[in-house]
Amino acid sequence: MRTVTVGVLGSGTVGQDVLNLIERRQRVFADIGVEIVIAGVLVRDVTKPRAIPAGIRVTDTCDFLQECNVVIECMGGVDRPLDLLRSYLRSGRPLITANKAMLAERWNELREYALGGKLYYEASVMAGTPVIGPMSTVLRASTFTRLQAVLNGTCLYILTQMEAGKDYAQALAEAQALGYAEDPPTLDVGGFDTAHKLTVMARFCADGDFAYDDVQVQGIDRVTPQDIQDAHAAGQRIKLVASLERDGDGWAARVAPQRLPNDHPLCTAGDNRNALVYEAEESGTLIFAGGGAGGMVTASAMVGDLLDYLLGFPGHVPLH
Repeated sequence: MRTVTVGVLGSGTVGQDVLNLIERRQRVFADIGVEIVIAGVLVRDVTKPRAIPAGIRVTDTCDFLQECNVVIECMGGVDRPLDLLRSYLRSGRPLITANKAMLAERWNELREYALGGKLYYEASVMAGTPVIGPMSTVLRASTFTRLQAVLNGTCLYILTQMEAGKDYAQALAEAQALGYAEDPPTLDVGGFDTAHKLTVMARFCADGDFAYDDVQVQGIDRVTPQDIQDAHAAGQRIKLVASLERDGDGWAARVAPQRLPNDHPLCTAGDNRNALVYEAEESGTLIFAGGGAGGMVTASAMVGDLLDYLLGFPGHVPLH
């Protein structure tokens, strides 16, 4: 039995569920000859109650990083987690993260670690619904042509409520009250969260250096009840769609509200489910759908990445 020491940065909903899932899967780790030891959990407020297994060290410092064989980052944000992890990454140790914003906006610094197989980030797009894994492995043999995706649960909720007759402001307020949207909600409703995820995917199927700034972004804040009604009358629904397709010698990446036929896979996947339609010459059209947010859904992908690391599989390597 070998001991693997894990550090966790952040203990919000996802961080707590990661810790609980690791505890729940101890038998699985034992079956592959591994004992997981949590070196520490970084939090902002050490006095705040948390639903995590007893005996885990909770601290507001990162003094445990030097002890870690692997780190799981659940903080979110862009610069703060990278500042904390810079020295750790330079040591050649692996990082598991769901942080699509950091991956999208700080790729110049992170790319070398990804190419070295040191970054694991299945949960960064569609949480526990696996799309990064297939894109970074079996789908590489196919000639990619196009993708369309619905990737933000907050926008899904708001547009569905508007279809039920509510205006944008009322639907947004309900989303915030339910904890689906942040305050301010710009990252979600402005389309930027979706653009981060589209950027991450583009590096597996279009260009390994695809830049976040190359995504054209339009949010849902200008969608009106009349727009919703007009689409309904035409047998269509409005979704915030991320799209990527050929444009001459390059690629066109766009996030914007679109009218889609009611029978389009992005409309039939379910009102609470993210969905992706992936098209390539040899593989044909593939459809992925499932939960794209939530603590345990995201934790399932992150702990899955941990198991991949323990079994000797490299992280998610972008196109060279």
